[in-house]
Amino acid sequence: MLAVILPSAYAAVRQVFSPELRGLFWRTIGFTLLLLGLLWYGLTQGLSAIVAAHPVSADYPFVNAALVFLAGAGLLVGLLYILPVTSALVAGFFLDEAAGAVERKDFPADPPGKPISLGKSIGYGLRFAALALAVNLAALMLIFVPGVNIVAFFAANAYLLSREYFEMAAGRFRPLEEARRLRRENRVTILAAGAVLAGLVLIPVVNLLIPLFGIAFMVHLHKRIAAKRLPAV
Repeated sequence: MLAVILPSAYAAVRQVFSPELRGLFWRTIGFTLLLLGLLWYGLTQGLSAIVAAHPVSADYPFVNAALVFLAGAGLLVGLLYILPVTSALVAGFFLDEAAGAVERKDFPADPPGKPISLGKSIGYGLRFAALALAVNLAALMLIFVPGVNIVAFFAANAYLLSREYFEMAAGRFRPLEEARRLRRENRVTILAAGAVLAGLVLIPVVNLLIPLFGIAFMVHLHKRIAAKRLPAV
């Protein structure tokens, strides 16, 4: 298992910082920050409107302002639970461009993957985002249960990230049902790869690299698994 995961992870790290992907590197980070910023702004504005309509203290406005400020700061921490959702949307948007660049650089002699239409890629991203949102909101409910919250968050995202990123990468070479079958046949290895991605979610700043790293990682992982187990279609 490690003989497949470690070389794939190393190759993905190398490619994320390579000159060939430099432009994509900055675009994925920028898009991720934009989505997070818009989400934070929308939530804080909504909270401000609620407090303005139903003030905690009519006699002391600064109490309401302090409440909004503290809630906004808390939302910054809460965005950690939303990062897999934004990661899914970003990955869906840049899937073909990133996967194609990885394939051309590291697998020039192999037949290229079949491009997935932008609409379909974004559809994958939206489906993934909806699942990630539901699962992470459930994990967020456990925030006041020490130990359990982190374990639930980590386990849920290891599964989701492994499943969706692998199927997006494999989907360039095989029908979705076959990609799912290949994932199920190699579930332990792919879940372990998802644990790497889930671990990165917990590291500030580094977690912004997940969309690009995740695509590159799973492209390499799919290539290695397919070469050993099943021929590409």
